[in-house]
Amino acid sequence: MLIKEFRIVLPMTVDEYQVAQLYSVAHASKNETGGGEGIEVLKNEPFSATEGVQPKYPLCNGRYTEGQYTLKIYHLASKVPNYLRWLAPKGSLEVREEAWNAFPYCRTIVTNPEYMKDNFFIKIESIHLPDRGDTQNAHGLDKETLSKREVIKIDIANDAVDPADRKPDINPSMYKSVKTGRGPLAGYSWDKTCQPVMCCYKLVTVEFKWWGLQSKVEKFIQKGERRIFTNFHREVFCWTDEWFGLTMADIRALEDKTKKELDQQLHTGEVKGTKKCADDD
Repeated sequence: MLIKEFRIVLPMTVDEYQVAQLYSVAHASKNETGGGEGIEVLKNEPFSATEGVQPKYPLCNGRYTEGQYTLKIYHLASKVPNYLRWLAPKGSLEVREEAWNAFPYCRTIVTNPEYMKDNFFIKIESIHLPDRGDTQNAHGLDKETLSKREVIKIDIANDAVDPADRKPDINPSMYKSVKTGRGPLAGYSWDKTCQPVMCCYKLVTVEFKWWGLQSKVEKFIQKGERRIFTNFHREVFCWTDEWFGLTMADIRALEDKTKKELDQQLHTGEVKGTKKCADDD
């Protein structure tokens, strides 16, 4: 089991990020879906413990009791290393994602119930705070878990990006928002001075029980999560002028429209989106 905490500082408020994240998830999903692969949204509905609809797991020790629940299936065949495609039977390269978004806290559980069953899971716990990534135990971990946790800071402006992920219009070190005046994120100390500011604390726990492959696959998944977080939050910032000013009602309408578009895209056209890194195999 590998446990890593990724910290991503962003030049926006926590309330702005709630809209920015949901907008960017909907936008990015369309870019990842096509040709039989991508994202299939099965459920997107409110949950509330006070109304008897309990989340599958206690959210942050029971501190959060209501929010939005989503259930998605990810069809990933061409996006995994060759050695897994050789070993795994047809149809097993699909994963189930359940998320309980009780913003500013969110818990996401990724599993493969058809094939790996209890031998594989990814748990992503996110807390969003109005600071610069200096809260040492944002998730309230016990001493044993803290001893296993590795902290990794992601700099969306300066961290290296895989050549396959580079997009000319997604460059935080060059982008300047017309609506807010924020950016570009120049130099290596922008996160120490930007205003407004917030940080995403993403605690990722990975377990893959497969003799001879456990360590290699767990490291591959954690590497992939870092890549996803880096690319996604670069887009979140560089799409500021697209999401700034939207309301949550706008977001829910966008999600409904996106689900319909994903259903159409999934089985048509060519495979789209994130490609494997050159060294993934």
